[in-house]
Amino acid sequence: MGTESGSGSLFGVEEFRVLETRHALLRKVNHPTLVLGSTQRPEIVDAQRASELGAEVVRRRGGGGAVLLRPGDHLWIDAWIPRGDPLWEADVGVAADWVGRWWATALASFGACECVVHEGPAVSGEHGAIVCFSGKGPGEVFHHERKVMGVSQWRGKEGALFHTCAYTRWDPGPLVELLHVDGVSREELLRSVAGVATGLDELPLAGAESTRLGKVLLSSFPAWGEGRS
Repeated sequence: MGTESGSGSLFGVEEFRVLETRHALLRKVNHPTLVLGSTQRPEIVDAQRASELGAEVVRRRGGGGAVLLRPGDHLWIDAWIPRGDPLWEADVGVAADWVGRWWATALASFGACECVVHEGPAVSGEHGAIVCFSGKGPGEVFHHERKVMGVSQWRGKEGALFHTCAYTRWDPGPLVELLHVDGVSREELLRSVAGVATGLDELPLAGAESTRLGKVLLSSFPAWGEGRS
């Protein structure tokens, strides 16, 4: 099942934990939102700059580095898989593989046939613990070694929640501006992450703006009963 938008806490899990069937949900933000990984310390945020720019700081339950979401600059879909579902996988290292194939297939339908899914252990990259799109995680999608779609997952006794996100255009400058990292200047961090990802608008897609791609993803979300291939 897929739905167009969602309310409630954007990075909460309670609304999903009660669902006994798989579900995909298109998410949107109404204002700049800096999303920290579950293990990142609050001190990494330049609180004064975030306040000046009107950016809300939130924390997701999944790990990884920081992500900045602004209205209209990304495509974000959550996918919930309850325990006992044929898509449920106990091994966290391969649990998101189907997610990557789901996205890669949708991208290929618009002509981006060279996208590949990262399989195997996570690779943090030079600054992956700081900037989420700088690393490689299981199930994430890449085009010529540049990340297109990132995945963060939360797992509990009821099931697994996958946050999936792709930018329309990769511009790490606004994110880096909100971070304060000991031992790394903003200029150095920006140079390091400038080429690690790419946006949907930069891919060879045939008329696939994020709205159309989102509709294809929701409509192609695996039907109940379909398992891992």
